[in-house]
Amino acid sequence: MITERIKDLKEKSERRGKEGKKAHFSKDYHNSALTLFKELPLWEKTARSMAYAIANQDVYAYDDDRLGGRTYYGDEETDYTPCPDLDYVTESFAIFKERYPDADEMYENQLIFPMVFGHITWRYDYILSLGLDAFKQKYIDAQNSAKDEKAYQFYSGVIILLEAMQEFNDKHIACYEEMGNKHLAELMRKVPRKPCESFEEAVQAYFMQHIVVMSENPYGGNSPGRLDYFLWPYLKRDLEKGIITLEEAKELIDELFLRIDERIFNIDTWGEMILVGGTNPDGTSAVNPLTYIMIESVMDLDRIHPSVYIRVPEDDDERLLGVCTSYMLHGNNRAQILNDKSIINALVQNGVPYEDAVHYVCGGCMEIGIQGKNSDLLYVGWHNIPKMLELMITGGICLKSGEKISSFKATGGLVSYSDFDEFYNDFLAEAKRIIEIYAEEQDIFSEIVEKKRPAYLVSSMIGDCFERGRAMHSGGARYHDYGITPLGLPNVADGLFAVKKAIFDEKICTKEQFVDALKSDFKGYEHLQARLKAYPKYGMDNKDADLMMQKAASDFSDLYLSCTNRHGGRVKPTILTFIYAPEAASMLGATADGRNAFSMVAQGVTPQSCAMNKGISAAINSCGKLPFEKFMGGASTMWDFDSEWINEPLLRAVLKTAIDKNIQIFQGNTTSVDELIKAKKTPENYEHLMVRVGGYSARFTRLSTELQDEIISRYRHRG
Repeated sequence: MITERIKDLKEKSERRGKEGKKAHFSKDYHNSALTLFKELPLWEKTARSMAYAIANQDVYAYDDDRLGGRTYYGDEETDYTPCPDLDYVTESFAIFKERYPDADEMYENQLIFPMVFGHITWRYDYILSLGLDAFKQKYIDAQNSAKDEKAYQFYSGVIILLEAMQEFNDKHIACYEEMGNKHLAELMRKVPRKPCESFEEAVQAYFMQHIVVMSENPYGGNSPGRLDYFLWPYLKRDLEKGIITLEEAKELIDELFLRIDERIFNIDTWGEMILVGGTNPDGTSAVNPLTYIMIESVMDLDRIHPSVYIRVPEDDDERLLGVCTSYMLHGNNRAQILNDKSIINALVQNGVPYEDAVHYVCGGCMEIGIQGKNSDLLYVGWHNIPKMLELMITGGICLKSGEKISSFKATGGLVSYSDFDEFYNDFLAEAKRIIEIYAEEQDIFSEIVEKKRPAYLVSSMIGDCFERGRAMHSGGARYHDYGITPLGLPNVADGLFAVKKAIFDEKICTKEQFVDALKSDFKGYEHLQARLKAYPKYGMDNKDADLMMQKAASDFSDLYLSCTNRHGGRVKPTILTFIYAPEAASMLGATADGRNAFSMVAQGVTPQSCAMNKGISAAINSCGKLPFEKFMGGASTMWDFDSEWINEPLLRAVLKTAIDKNIQIFQGNTTSVDELIKAKKTPENYEHLMVRVGGYSARFTRLSTELQDEIISRYRHRG
């Protein structure tokens, strides 16, 4: 339930969010670098330009605010000249393309993804517990005893940005005093400058640093992370003192969530993920009353932002499982459930200490990192593995264009192999080469970003940056990992299984006929297509088909995990599909498992839709056999349900089975296909309808036609 005040705020917040505000942040950032700070050395120019842009953001304050601070994102002024000294993208691409002249061909064929970053969490609790003054003093003291020039520059850059945060905060105080909101003026005079002593102070201090950090790092997929975990001690203390009730705390969280949504109201693809529940460093459940308040709040408010995901702790929690079920069924397709046992185990098995692993979060839609200890290359993109298999079979010929792809080097094609293992091993070898190029591309990007976008503010709240005297891209972050997605692994496993059975085991056709059938999209080869479709697939609980998926998932994970980057970090398999299913499908010709050209790729490690006709139990059994201990970047699954079949007891049983089977990330939709089709035809009547796209939820009517069709085409489980 929400109060009358929150109902009123909800209406106003929606109106403001829809209107947006013309932001001049980027303009100020670049113009100040070109004018005010043009003579400064690069490290100081980046710091002072960012500080200028932060401090000069507009102040938006309203009479009914209980929470101070607002920024709007997504409608930037564009009438300015970008400063070349701040342009890390152009230089990065130039270096990479000089090293790899066929880079554009690799991009066009989705063998690698263009350079990108984002998806980061930080430890905002440092400022909550210390206060900004003491936190800044730490950096002043470190600046005075810096071990080298690079450390001095880092500490100095942090101080400049922390002062800008305080300046932006203080601009609100006079405004609220003039409006007669003495309480909020006094609150912002105290925090974030001083340590928080109450829940209200902690929420205010959190939100101010959140909007400022997000100004410095405006790249969709930056996460508050474990908000209930870090705010709960303040609420617990207030409850014990009797100075707040749970109902009052809920109203404050409602306002916080509305404010997060208002800032990015028009951008559904933006993700600000809050993970609730989970596990404490001592292995006990971290679920607390604030966990339930935040879940209730996101359901009551019925907004896209923020995303609230539930971590099921290592200790079984029957009440939380019931809330997860209700959230999945009644949460307007927002829910994402994460399995602590599986994810923490994967992190620990791959060298992350348990005390860090329990603080895992989704920096963006579902990629796994450690709260406040990763750089913002936690997710850098994907490559189209089914496309790679296509080129492996055809000898480098693109079935879509008919052209030879020179950047794919394994060009013998299926016809040159007499042994499946040899074919498979060469496929892995070519995949390894491409993965290493991908990691090299990101190394180049990271090196340029280190100079041109040091991100001093967020780096100040990233583990080990302070101790090492380095920003996150300079080697300061404890985990400088790259997360890369092998998109379409289930499709590849089914294709490999069909190749093995049809060509090498049963020899139902020649290799030349097989390749010709794919080139013709099975026209004239319908009988062969039927035979290929009839083979078992991953998701049917078939031992042999599932073994192929296990092998492919394990081997590809090993390829990533065997790579290290410029700072000795890992290259992690992060298995998701996000919005990329139609894009990847658009590049594919006919596939080895009998599907026609442009057929959709699977969601994460979920079996293909065509492979789940044996029922959800079979599909989950197949999925549960995967080597989740190797998926340290996270592996998502998508389970869409027939709305007339699913109910709370059934869904609870399905979810419990998935958790017991070690499945890491569980999400899905419960909206009927009929309703989706109606929404597509008459979008004006369905603006309220949200769907789970893949790692994030969005208003269905705002999605592209291709994404709408992909969601409609998904298999609906009905038993």
